[in-house]
Amino acid sequence: MSRTSSSRAGLAALSTVLLIANLAVASCRDAPTEPTSIRIATGSPTAVYYAFGQSLAAILNRELPDVRASVVVTAASAENVQLVGSGGAELGFTQADVLPTSTAGSPAVDAVARVYDDQLHLVTTSGGPVRTVADLRGRRVSVGAAGSGTEITATRLLEVARLGGDEVRRERLGLDDSVTALRSGRIDAFFFSGGLPVRGIEELADASAIRIVDLSEWTEPLRSRYGQVYVSRDIPRSVYGVDAVTTVANPNYLIVRADLPEPLVREVTRLLMERRAELAAAHPAAGRMSPRSAIVTAPLSLHPGAASWYRATKP
Repeated sequence: MSRTSSSRAGLAALSTVLLIANLAVASCRDAPTEPTSIRIATGSPTAVYYAFGQSLAAILNRELPDVRASVVVTAASAENVQLVGSGGAELGFTQADVLPTSTAGSPAVDAVARVYDDQLHLVTTSGGPVRTVADLRGRRVSVGAAGSGTEITATRLLEVARLGGDEVRRERLGLDDSVTALRSGRIDAFFFSGGLPVRGIEELADASAIRIVDLSEWTEPLRSRYGQVYVSRDIPRSVYGVDAVTTVANPNYLIVRADLPEPLVREVTRLLMERRAELAAAHPAAGRMSPRSAIVTAPLSLHPGAASWYRATKP
């Protein structure tokens, strides 16, 4: 073969290699990327976290084309913190009193927003013997599911009321199982912490005569022993159609994995705040958010992506 023929053959081979390489690059460029998964750790299907989470997932799926959001049913707050911190979920809801007072050695989570306050409900039958916390002594009481914020708050309340240890016959039931157990007479009362109204309690009140026990006297003892996170809040008669009471409340946060990219968390924060009316249609508690109150998230720090959105909007 002549030198000219050899050169032409070499150029043809090189052109073929370059063509294949370009096609490969183009193919990679045009190939659809995997959507980012956002799992939202919620709670019972008849409680607020789930309704809020479902609505938020729908908004994220509709408005962020590269995101696939879904909800995870959990025992609620304590489990949610563990899931988000360990990478089992990207977002989650939690009560403030579940969080450690120091973030040293705690799960790697940040806050997106303070979303609303949870009210602690102590629910019993209208004609039953439980009228005060003291009446729980020796009775069968659900203190909430294992891994829930309800369990933590209820256990603390029983401690300050000197009903710790075996003074109360405790069951660890979620909301739905607590409602069923109260209806059947298997328990005498149950605790549940949630934003107003809690659908499971609302449905129970529609179907049978119940009483919600006033807990106002226990706010200050809880604050003295466990910190200033606890406040008193009213449950008006209009919520469940039963006598109005005052109870113990504490803030709720939407938390996020600390290692999530800033631009993604900024978009989640934007949609959380800008779509408040839509979220409130899913549950009224979501409508109580505002950019001004959302940034109060102690002891957690705001995720940098969330903080950048709030700084830009100057709440």
